[in-house]
Amino acid sequence: MGDSAKRNIIQPMIASRQVSRPTWPRLDALLLAVLLIARLRIDTLAEAVGVPLHMNDVPRQPLLGHLLSDQAMKLLAQQGLVDPVGMLLIVAALACLVLYLVVSEIHRSERVAYRAKLLLIWAILLLTVFAPSIKMMLLRQGSGPASYSHDGGVIQTEATVNFLLSGRNPYVEDYTKTPMAEWGINEFRTALYHYPYLPWTFVFSAPFKVLADHTLGWYDQRMVYLLLFALTLALLPGLARQPQTRLLLVMLIGLNPIMGSDLIYGQNDSFVLAWIVLSLWLWVKATEGRERRADTPEKEDSAPGRAGGRGWYLASAAAFGLACASKPTAWFLAPFYVVLLAGSNELLDQGKGTWERTRARLAGTLRSAWPALAAGALIIGPWFVWNPAAMYDDVWRWANGTSASAYQIWGWGASNLLLAFGWVSSRFAYWPFWIPELVLGLPLMAWLLWRQLRENSLGQALWGYGLFILVFFFVSRFLNENYLGYLVAILVLGALADAGPRAPAGDQQVLPPAKPA
Repeated sequence: MGDSAKRNIIQPMIASRQVSRPTWPRLDALLLAVLLIARLRIDTLAEAVGVPLHMNDVPRQPLLGHLLSDQAMKLLAQQGLVDPVGMLLIVAALACLVLYLVVSEIHRSERVAYRAKLLLIWAILLLTVFAPSIKMMLLRQGSGPASYSHDGGVIQTEATVNFLLSGRNPYVEDYTKTPMAEWGINEFRTALYHYPYLPWTFVFSAPFKVLADHTLGWYDQRMVYLLLFALTLALLPGLARQPQTRLLLVMLIGLNPIMGSDLIYGQNDSFVLAWIVLSLWLWVKATEGRERRADTPEKEDSAPGRAGGRGWYLASAAAFGLACASKPTAWFLAPFYVVLLAGSNELLDQGKGTWERTRARLAGTLRSAWPALAAGALIIGPWFVWNPAAMYDDVWRWANGTSASAYQIWGWGASNLLLAFGWVSSRFAYWPFWIPELVLGLPLMAWLLWRQLRENSLGQALWGYGLFILVFFFVSRFLNENYLGYLVAILVLGALADAGPRAPAGDQQVLPPAKPA
């Protein structure tokens, strides 16, 4: 048999055994190592600088202090910076990283490897985000409500829940007689007279406080944040097609360097993110069902109301409405989300003219989007009607600098240039930030929506949203660090999230046989 004939037989046999691999097969392992080490270093420094008394408080805490012997506590505490319980959490997390790297190298089954890797990521998240958050919650119980927590996300939101349960309006009340009065720097404590978040934050939290008070005898707002963060992590794999991408989504958002610390201390960006992720997950379910029905049109009417029907789109819109009723940050996603819904409209008749198609698309989009408007109005409406001036002052005027006791120029944004060049007399002075916001924001929004119309995908919508809020907040009165953590989470979703048929975990695509020589 000649060489050419042998190649014709052997090459297809070799190619049939080849499988497509990710462009960077060890990317997930490398990123996990970098993210975990960064997470550990950031958290240890944050504890040492932000809560230096924790080294003394941990041994005295009734539960934490009895996890180890006195001798073990003393020896582990000698390294400084990290308390004994935190040190053991670090050791366990690094052990999980070692196992992940080993699994990445020795696995034989892609399906088993994916499940093992996902389990190890969850274990690392439990050790580095959930357990430290619980530790802070326990330390707070022994040190007072104004300790070991964030002022707005935990202390003030708990006060608003108390106001709600006692029939008082959180937007009318001040917080000078709550634990908020013990937190922060005197000069910059204008939040004592304003609650800048929207009602869904305390309305949703109220039942959990009632339940916790009746079962545990105490409540910490981070209970809600951790629950919603766990829901977010559980839904993330449903937003990606390939197994490696699913792992990247969970680790990049779960170990987000800023958002992880914010969650530990109780800032509330994870709250609004959870409702956005839920909305997107429901939208993906609707899109997948639509694609399955397109592949099997003969079964289109056989199961009304099942996956792919309008019900998923309606549920997605309702979840998005709840996100918008949580923080104004979600409002900027609305244009991108509406275009996404318009592209998902199944009422478009390709045989109609341009005007008829446009009208049908708009009508269908409104029929799918109305739950967002209804949910937002149902949550926000009663509080606005109760006292519109108070709510407007707390949520809007306080942030833009026009309130009698406004929020200061703060954060990492371009507003620092005003201070550097002496263009304002103090951090509390008013300056028309709405001018650069409009001048830069409107053309950018128009361009991003035009791009999305040309490629109306989930990733394009989220990436456009992330880019817009980066520019908008960069030229705003304040760009706080926690905004950047939220921004990173949105950009991760924009880069990795996608809709459509997904490869089951561990499945590999066989390459086509090589052409005969």
